[in-house]
Amino acid sequence: MTATTVLPARALLLDMDGTLVNSDAAVERVWRRWAGRHGLDGDEVMKVVHGRQGYATMALLLPDRPMEQNHADNARMLAEETADTEGVVAIAGAPQFLASLRGLPHALVTSADVALATARMAAAGLGMPDVRVTAESVGASKPDPEGFLKGAAELGVDPAECVVFEDSGAGIAAGRAAGMRVVGVGPRASAHGPDVVVPDLTRVRVEDLGDAGLRVVVA
Repeated sequence: MTATTVLPARALLLDMDGTLVNSDAAVERVWRRWAGRHGLDGDEVMKVVHGRQGYATMALLLPDRPMEQNHADNARMLAEETADTEGVVAIAGAPQFLASLRGLPHALVTSADVALATARMAAAGLGMPDVRVTAESVGASKPDPEGFLKGAAELGVDPAECVVFEDSGAGIAAGRAAGMRVVGVGPRASAHGPDVVVPDLTRVRVEDLGDAGLRVVVA
């Protein structure tokens, strides 16, 4: 028997990469090329890229480099990632999960910029949520909670009444720092202390309770 977890909520905040979209192959290709250009070990680079904006990853890996160089390099990386959608597919259950949220309070909160988010969601055959917080919307990358707090504010919902869906350590830490409960999605999530972990979105159901809000059922 599999235990069932029920999380009451007023809104859902959804990460993209690793949560709705499997873009791991494209991320690996682009970031391993970057690692090679800078004489860094690709395996070590891949340990920190997930969930963060590119410039924040670069700041961790090249701590002595001026931040303006990181931002310039990040712009080039975003262009590379946007052009490379080979192998980008939906996480299992994501199309049905997003379809079930139509008309319910939810937002995309991603470290991608608008162009990259649009390209990857389209490549995966997923519709873009009406409310979205992208790289252009925030001044700080995950694990800073700014993106999730902004998503809650745009939906008009108290952060404590939001449930976050995330796959990465940086994203789960951001959700926690925002005072939100977190559903971890996929193999990266379990090591970072979310409230509950699922292998994919086939295990999640969202019920509309009307004035009483939402109920997230994880089985």
